[in-house]
Amino acid sequence: MTLLDEVGGWIATARSIVVLTGAGISTESGIPDFRGPDGVWTRDPAAERLSNIGYYVADERVRRESWRRRSEHPAWRARPNAGHRALVELERAGRLELLVTQNIDGLHLAAGSSPDRLIEIHGTIRDTACLSCGDRRPMPEALARVRAGEPDPACLVCGGILKSATVSFGQNLDPRALTRAEAAAETCDLFVAVGTSLTVYPVARLPERALDASARLVIINAEPTQLDDRADAVLRGRAGDLLPALATGIVASDRRPLG
Repeated sequence: MTLLDEVGGWIATARSIVVLTGAGISTESGIPDFRGPDGVWTRDPAAERLSNIGYYVADERVRRESWRRRSEHPAWRARPNAGHRALVELERAGRLELLVTQNIDGLHLAAGSSPDRLIEIHGTIRDTACLSCGDRRPMPEALARVRAGEPDPACLVCGGILKSATVSFGQNLDPRALTRAEAAAETCDLFVAVGTSLTVYPVARLPERALDASARLVIINAEPTQLDDRADAVLRGRAGDLLPALATGIVASDRRPLG
């Protein structure tokens, strides 16, 4: 029996599965990660300033550059890949309790993941949010204004600063979403971390909480992580290859079209 077969058996018999995904699942859809060998911040360290709420609020030049990059973000052209679709299959087969993603690209929803079983813990680039009044609208509305000549569009309700509905450095995660993710991690019996370096806290504590509650931990990642030595299994490779291989045998008897 291969390690892949063994992990497939764990998934098939698990009572409650929680999956955490990071940038590594979306790189195969053409969205670069941040910290990898060819990551956005690796190639351009100054770009990290654009993800800091302090710089964003204080400096109009940072906001203008942020809006320029949002309008060119690869998420607008990206499509879900086989890894995203495999997680949808696991959910539809009743194998997935909760999917927590660190990604802001919206590809899990585009693949068909149920909003009821998905937490976009770092928010989404698909919407805007006003930092003053909280008004939230679809991102294309703001991008249309940028392309029409507004380099730093203000909130249409109160005139406040707009940004993507993502969590920047210096902003807190949604406490309700984090509490739900923590509770799921503490009560699952199998936690699968996919395409994440497990270095960004507090999300990186989720697999640690699962381990502390005696759950199995499976790590699927192209690069080593700081929890590899505590994991029950480490599958090194592409999420788009490994997740479908796991899902194929498990949901073969309950396969439904993904639409």
